[in-house]
Amino acid sequence: MADIAIIVNADDLGMSAAVNEATCDLISKGRVSSATLLANAPATRDAARRAAAFPGCSFGVHLNLTQFEPLTGGPGARLLVDDRGQMTRANETAPPTAARLMAIYDEACAQVERVAAFGVRVSHVDSHNHIHTRPFFFPILKMVQRRYGIRRVRLSKTFYATAQPCPPRLIWRKRAYNRALKSVYRTGTAGAFTEFLTYYHAEPARKRSVGCVELMVHPGAEGAGAETAALDGDWLARAGLPARLVPYTHIR
Repeated sequence: MADIAIIVNADDLGMSAAVNEATCDLISKGRVSSATLLANAPATRDAARRAAAFPGCSFGVHLNLTQFEPLTGGPGARLLVDDRGQMTRANETAPPTAARLMAIYDEACAQVERVAAFGVRVSHVDSHNHIHTRPFFFPILKMVQRRYGIRRVRLSKTFYATAQPCPPRLIWRKRAYNRALKSVYRTGTAGAFTEFLTYYHAEPARKRSVGCVELMVHPGAEGAGAETAALDGDWLARAGLPARLVPYTHIR
């Protein structure tokens, strides 16, 4: 049996100094093989500086419409913020008017450009709170991909715990999204995507059924202690799987 290729991607790099420290510690230990940067977070510049020390790790952009101030300004940006000038999760369900969609596109472009301007070679994109999997965001995602030549994107979740399967009403919607994601502006993805602990606790046979899987982790985040403890152990060796950690650039 061929090795299972596992991408362990740390989300939210740049969120804080603590997140940067925890993420880079796990990268240096060979526990994390990829990470995505929040372009508009408090510690983004520090995250980009640290990323340069890990040429074997892939780094992407964690597109964000739900936290912190936008990078863009003017009338468009004002459509994306609350009374405090902060983006919030209200952007997930706000009416997708033409003006709002243009503002979102401008903000997404600004985020990719800022990460790249810090010297990070952008390998892929995903998003904060999975907003890139929202139907209104799909054409924007494809426009951003074309503009910057980004050919790798995170799937909508496909791998669920046996005790908590995907709700039937979502199965076909997710399949349609992932099929379109791959076929419109040809895009490479992992074979499956899920949270680290969901995969960690899954039955060995289910783990072996996926040839390439992306596992999402949040080092340094509040409430992620159990995840980080498991990740920091020699979990892959103990799992007894023919598996290896790879960066996102493994995907072709």
